[in-house]
Amino acid sequence: MPYFICPNCQQRSLDHDGREGLLDQAVACQRCGFGFLFELMDDYYPAPGVGFVVCDRDRRVLASGRGVFELTGFQEGDVLGRDLVEALGLTGFQLERNPAQLALDWGVRRLGEQIELRTRAGQRKPVTADFFPAYDNDGGLLVALAPRS
Repeated sequence: MPYFICPNCQQRSLDHDGREGLLDQAVACQRCGFGFLFELMDDYYPAPGVGFVVCDRDRRVLASGRGVFELTGFQEGDVLGRDLVEALGLTGFQLERNPAQLALDWGVRRLGEQIELRTRAGQRKPVTADFFPAYDNDGGLLVALAPRS
C-alpha cells in the first residue's frame, strides 16, 4: 500500500490508489487541506524542524511547506517557479553529483545529504537534505530540509 505525506503539515497517511474517493482527483490532506499529497516508496518520519519543498521534473519549486520559512527566511512566493538549487542557493556537492538531479534522473531517494543553503539574509546554513523522486506520471521531487549544527 502506498505511503503519502503532506508537503505542508507533514501528516503521513496510507491510500490504496492515490485518488480521492471514486473521483479521479489527487488525494488532498485531510488535516490541513493542502491540495495534494506526495507519494513515497517507504514510510518517512521527518526530523524535527524539517521543511518540505516540492518541485516539478525540471526542479522548479511548486510549493513549500511549513518549516521552510523558519529555516530559510524565504516565503513561498520568493521561490515559486524558480530552480530549487538556485532559489535556495544549495551548495556542498559537486555539480555532477547534484542530489536533486540524481534523484530525478535515476528515480532513487537520496537521504542524509549534508549540504548548505543560503538564507534570505545571505547567511550560509548547514542542513541535512533528503530527496524523494515522485512516482506519479507528473514526475517531480520532494525535498526535506532539516537544520544541523
